[in-house]
Amino acid sequence: MTDNYNEYTTKMEKTIAALSSQFDSVRAGRANAAVLDRVTVDYYGQSMPIAQIATISSPDPRTLVIQPWDASTLKSIEKAIQISDLGINPQNDGRVIRLVFPQLTEERRKELIKQIKKYSEEAKVAIRNIRRDAMDAAKEEKKKSLITEDDLKNVEKDLKNITDKYTNQIDKVCANKEKELLEI
Repeated sequence: MTDNYNEYTTKMEKTIAALSSQFDSVRAGRANAAVLDRVTVDYYGQSMPIAQIATISSPDPRTLVIQPWDASTLKSIEKAIQISDLGINPQNDGRVIRLVFPQLTEERRKELIKQIKKYSEEAKVAIRNIRRDAMDAAKEEKKKSLITEDDLKNVEKDLKNITDKYTNQIDKVCANKEKELLEI
């Protein structure tokens, strides 16, 4: 069973990485190209992320500039941003699209903090589900007499420690994002 810890810790690490990716897409009042990761554009019948059809740059802390490689996609990029949940109105000058990130209001900051806490809780549930799967596998081994009762107790203790480690990591990532959101 101890050989299988790697499998479960890898799954837990992927959960943390997915959470970090979700946090990157939550805008914190400053320009970050990661907020566009979830926005896709219809490009010749294909749904493509903006980063695959344009250059995204940040000339200052509050602005993103999107310069498509094919000028004919300008309108579809603008439309995709408008229908997304970013809450930013794109400015199209015929060559590039500018996204100006306004200063976050106190109310919007509180909404975003609720959102990241929800993401954090979902990640913790995923971690607990991974622990449950590992425990089920250990109980199955016990049932088949592959491990002893003492081994099962040790596995349970080890899994609790591993789970605690990753849930604490989630709390730290959440606290850092919350601190970032509260910065003015």
